[in-house]
Amino acid sequence: MKSLTILMLLVASGAALAQPQPPAAAPSGRAESPRQATPAQAAMPLSPGTQVITLEQAERLLVERNLAVIAARRGVDSARAQRLVASSLPPAVVSAGNTFGQFNEGGRPAAGSPNTANITGARFLGPQNNVTVGLQVLVELGGKRTLRTRLAEENIGAAEAQVLDALRSQLYVLRQNFFTALGARANLEVALANRAGLDRTEALLRRQLRDGAIPEGDLLRFQASRVVFENDVVTNAQAYAAAVAQIAVTLAADAADFRPGEPPAVPTRRGATSSDPVRATLSAIAFDVQGRFNTIPDLGIGREELGAAVQDRPDVVAALRQASAAGANLALVEATRWRDVTVNAGFARTRLNQNVPSGTIPLLANDQFSMQLSVPIFTRRIVEGNVGVAAGQAGQADALARAALLQARADFAIAWSAVEQSRNLLRVYTGGALGRAEAAYRSAEQAYTAGGSSLLEVLDALRTLNATRLAANLARTNYLVALAQLEQATGVSGVSPRL
Repeated sequence: MKSLTILMLLVASGAALAQPQPPAAAPSGRAESPRQATPAQAAMPLSPGTQVITLEQAERLLVERNLAVIAARRGVDSARAQRLVASSLPPAVVSAGNTFGQFNEGGRPAAGSPNTANITGARFLGPQNNVTVGLQVLVELGGKRTLRTRLAEENIGAAEAQVLDALRSQLYVLRQNFFTALGARANLEVALANRAGLDRTEALLRRQLRDGAIPEGDLLRFQASRVVFENDVVTNAQAYAAAVAQIAVTLAADAADFRPGEPPAVPTRRGATSSDPVRATLSAIAFDVQGRFNTIPDLGIGREELGAAVQDRPDVVAALRQASAAGANLALVEATRWRDVTVNAGFARTRLNQNVPSGTIPLLANDQFSMQLSVPIFTRRIVEGNVGVAAGQAGQADALARAALLQARADFAIAWSAVEQSRNLLRVYTGGALGRAEAAYRSAEQAYTAGGSSLLEVLDALRTLNATRLAANLARTNYLVALAQLEQATGVSGVSPRL
């Protein structure tokens, strides 16, 4: 019976496979075909401690642990604290002082001395001899406190929108990496099944060569054909590990420090053990992603509805709120045309020196009350300059808000086109291309069984089928990523598939 039916093992994937044909009679010299393998027979060489994670679990972890989202939340905390400052009255200033020493000047000059004043009665004074108390209050005019509070509230709204925008962006990054990892995992399962089938086929061909059932050239050609499939195993394992590492970044996990266990040793033909590079690559991955990769979800929403929702995208809302905050800042700066008044009130008490001559009523101390008003002058140029700066910033913010909306509309158009193209391409593979590649391989296999074709033709058909299945996996990945991109472009939740 035919020796290479087992090559169907090599291209087993998550797509629907044709049922294996029962062994049939073959010309003399043809080997019996082993049973067809499936991807489940080629288990993923992961360490026992590797954590299995689904997309839903990853999204929950992202909300809790993603550093970009956490940083955006801290921005909201900062903006709310700024509101406490902005809504407060200017603090009053209280002052208190004491004269710690004094001396008197006066008296006649001594005989023969120059005509200068004499210093008499020098002494140090304690706090009980004199005290000075003052109060300074800034009186704001023009409603500046109200305007400051309004500006702070606008900044809080912008910060909250930025949290939603950070969550939107990071969810897209997570989903993109997750779908890419699912595609790489599906490709790796195909490659591992290929390798398992190749190992069994090569062992069978070696036995047949020893029995003289096939020429040595068939075995050599078969061994030469393994290079492409072995390369697929290593390449897809590395792609899977790289995609998982990017998922770990979005979940604030250290992908380089994860060591769930040592890679198990793989027995060799000589009885020794060697380290499988695929096992070594996958032994340190942080997660093993799981999901219904073969699902082809429907969009479930129309283009017009998605287009109307673009204006509510978080970054567009954040830009609009920043423009509103810039307008509030302009109103606050214009209020500085009203000049604030500073009020100073003071009280001073000084105990008099008792050796100073007094009138009929003895004096013990001197008490003074004072009141001062101060207003800044020559501020017109400064105020006009600040108003010009604020007006320019408000114009910039308004232009950026309009640009953000236009960019969002462009992102939506691009994402919608990507969904249409990726869906049409996926239909090409699921609608017949994959089935035709499988039929072509079976036809080449039957011709080889009947002696009408060579081993090279069978291997060529096998490579074509393998490439078609990998391309189908890529088409599925691109379609899932396109749906996630459409949700990211519109800000409408639920567009990205739930696997």
